[in-house]
Amino acid sequence: MTNASTEKASGATGGLTLEARQVSVRFEGLTAVDTVDETLHPGEILGLIGPNGAGKTTLVNAMTGFQMPADGQVLLGDKVASGLKPHWFRRHGVARTFQAGRLFRDMPVSENIEIAAVSMGLSRRKAHAHAMELLEWLGLADRAETPAGVLPYTDERRVGIARALAVRPDFVLLDEPAAGMSDLECDEMMRVVSEIPGKFGCGVLLIEHNMRVIMGVCERIHVLDSGRTISRGTPDEVQKDPAVIKAYLGHD
Repeated sequence: MTNASTEKASGATGGLTLEARQVSVRFEGLTAVDTVDETLHPGEILGLIGPNGAGKTTLVNAMTGFQMPADGQVLLGDKVASGLKPHWFRRHGVARTFQAGRLFRDMPVSENIEIAAVSMGLSRRKAHAHAMELLEWLGLADRAETPAGVLPYTDERRVGIARALAVRPDFVLLDEPAAGMSDLECDEMMRVVSEIPGKFGCGVLLIEHNMRVIMGVCERIHVLDSGRTISRGTPDEVQKDPAVIKAYLGHD
C-alpha cells in the first residue's frame, strides 16, 4: 500500500473516535433508533447486528450524515457532527458502503475508485496508482478496465469497499458486504474486512446478517432490536446472551 496508508496504519488516527451518544431517529412518529450509545475506536472491528428492521442501517446513516438524529448527538472526536452533510464526514475521515453498490456502471472499475481518491485531493496519476493497489489487494486487478456494470454481484461489493477506502478514512462503515455470498466468497470477505484495520489504520463498523462472518472477524458486537440496544460484548458473550438468542440468533 501507499506511504500514506502505512503512516495511518501505524497510528496516525491517535485517539480520534466516532461516537453515537443517546441517538434517536424517528420517521413520522415511528422510532427507528431509540437512545443508542456506541463509540467506534481506531483499529477495531465492531459488529452491528439485529433482525430486519432493527435500526442498523438507520444508525449508520445517522453516523455518516445521511440522517439527522431527532435526539442525541453524533461526534467525531470532540466535534459535534449531528446534522452535517455526508461530504463533511467523507472529508473528515468517515466513509461507508451501501447495500446497493452505487457504482458508476458505465465507467471502468478503476475509474470508479479513482473518482473517490481525486475527490480527496489526489492527482489523477496518484489516484490511479492508489486504485490499482486497492484492486491488487482485493484480487481484482485484472478487472480494472472492465465496465463496473458487468461485474458479478460479489465483485461489486468488493469494489464498493475499495471506493470507501480510496478516501483514506479513519473509519469505514460497511453495510452487509457479504450479503448473498457463498461460503467461499464469505471467507474471502472475512479476509478483506479483517485486514482493513492493519493495512489502512481504520476503525471498522460492520453490519452483517451472516453470523459466521460477524463472529469470525469482530472484536465487539452491538445488538439492536426494534431500535434499542439489547446486548453488547465480545462474540462469545453475545452468542450466549438469552436476549440475543430470543431476538435474533434463534433457539436450537
